[in-house]
Amino acid sequence: MNASILPQFGNPKQSMSSLEISELVQSRHDDVKRSIDRLADRGVIARPPMAVIEKVANSRIYKVEVYVFTGEQGKLDSITVVAQLSPEFTAAIVKRWYELENSQPKLPQTFAEALQLAADQARQLELAAPKVQYFDKVVDRSTLLNATQVAQKLGMSAVAMNKLLDDLDVYSRNVKRARVFKQWFIDAGYGELKQTELGFSQPMFTTKGKAWAIEKLVSEGAA
Repeated sequence: MNASILPQFGNPKQSMSSLEISELVQSRHDDVKRSIDRLADRGVIARPPMAVIEKVANSRIYKVEVYVFTGEQGKLDSITVVAQLSPEFTAAIVKRWYELENSQPKLPQTFAEALQLAADQARQLELAAPKVQYFDKVVDRSTLLNATQVAQKLGMSAVAMNKLLDDLDVYSRNVKRARVFKQWFIDAGYGELKQTELGFSQPMFTTKGKAWAIEKLVSEGAA
């Protein structure tokens, strides 16, 4: 069977070798390999591919021929091997696979990799920007109220309340087809201009703006 040298970095799949399994279950590597062969011969598991890895021991580097389990099939087969070999370590290998699959992304090792990572992150932010903008303009209204909701607090209609707010210089008279807060009202934190799902501007009162409007209209004797 042909064996290849495993690359140290860049493997796109999470993998586990028979040597790692032997260390995990505290068994000799040749015993683990024999168990794998036996289970594969019986058709219990798929025979995993072999590779050669480098191992350091006693300040010496030597090559070891190992089986390599990859992908979902490899994951299930490796668990089967451990369950047959050392049942008490079954939970340990499941935990190990979980750690491999949920490990943090590898940090960039070179300047080129760092630049690529920065470019990828910038691209992700660029793609997410329209969604963030939409959420800010349309969706995030948990603390905002429209004129009807504020008017209900005063026991009047939104039309009646808005006429009174017109006299208090809350709305701009330059916009004829829609109500738009004057800049002073927005700067004071009393209101925000949001966008409806149909693309129309809609003035929304903040809780601070609601309190201001109620207090102002009550003090003026209008409500």
